[in-house]
Amino acid sequence: MKVDAGNTKSIDLLNIGLIILSLIVAFKIPFELFLFSYAVLGPLHYLTEINWLNGRNYFVKERKWIWVMVLMALLMTVPVILRLPALKFLNGGEIIKNLYGLSQDIFYSILLVTLVFSLTLVYVKKWQHILLLLMANLVATVVILKYKLFTLSFLGMFLPTILHVYLFTLLFMVYGTIKSKNRAGLISCLLLLACPFVIFGSSIIPEQYYISQTVQTTFMKSDFQNVNAYIAKLFGALGSDGKFYLVSEMGIKIQIFIAFCYTYHYLNWFSKTSVIGWGKNITKGKLAAMAAIWACSVALYWYDYKIGFAALFTISLVHVFFEFPLNVISVQGIFTGIFGKAAK
Repeated sequence: MKVDAGNTKSIDLLNIGLIILSLIVAFKIPFELFLFSYAVLGPLHYLTEINWLNGRNYFVKERKWIWVMVLMALLMTVPVILRLPALKFLNGGEIIKNLYGLSQDIFYSILLVTLVFSLTLVYVKKWQHILLLLMANLVATVVILKYKLFTLSFLGMFLPTILHVYLFTLLFMVYGTIKSKNRAGLISCLLLLACPFVIFGSSIIPEQYYISQTVQTTFMKSDFQNVNAYIAKLFGALGSDGKFYLVSEMGIKIQIFIAFCYTYHYLNWFSKTSVIGWGKNITKGKLAAMAAIWACSVALYWYDYKIGFAALFTISLVHVFFEFPLNVISVQGIFTGIFGKAAK
């Protein structure tokens, strides 16, 4: 992956400012910031990154296998679609109930299959080998799921959310810093690494946060309360009754972290236009199509956040899946950059 080294220092300095700005706003309005970033910045990020990855052949040996990832994303969309209010009349049907239950059961395993499959696409070219490894991947995942060899729920809950927007963003920044050797890049990486400690180490008074009923209802429609609750469970911060309370000290801290991660993830992407050149291959036709899709997406979120979330869920997952090969290459680049130099 080629970068314009001449612009990296100024972009790294910009990102230091964006990290600080995102953190300050997240502390002030954690729920509102997340809702805005996810609905407005998110769709534009999906569209522009998918276009950029397409121009880079998705960083895989054989791009035709990318359609397997699209199929995986479509399968994972089923539970989200079935939860739409317009389909409530189907909830009583036995077939729909079984389909919903089956979809929920395989949701996490699909993520594992797709992640390992991405690793295959980066290093393997022959279709016979890819198909063989895909079959082996599916069998291994079924065994893991059947015998519960490890908790897939952790992977399923965090891989397309927190790991994607925070960890992979950090790794991508570290990879870029190793290549550019800019001190400002190192500072931005260390600052991003420190943010969770700043957030969870801060003193938060829940009563100082006014969260309107409209904002709370809209947030619940995004289904992200499940991620918040899972993080609280990991921290052992559930209520005495074993329930998760969104507007509590830990609940607010978790939401600050999530709002910060998503907002900076999007801003980081848009800040790198001149560095990785993701805007260079956007023709006028593509730009018009992207603008139209983005406007429709924002309008759907404004009309009903749950409908917008469901409508954009597939493309959101697709962009996460398409980025897996790049994540693999970033990790490889970090190890090569650190341990390769150490070996010399």
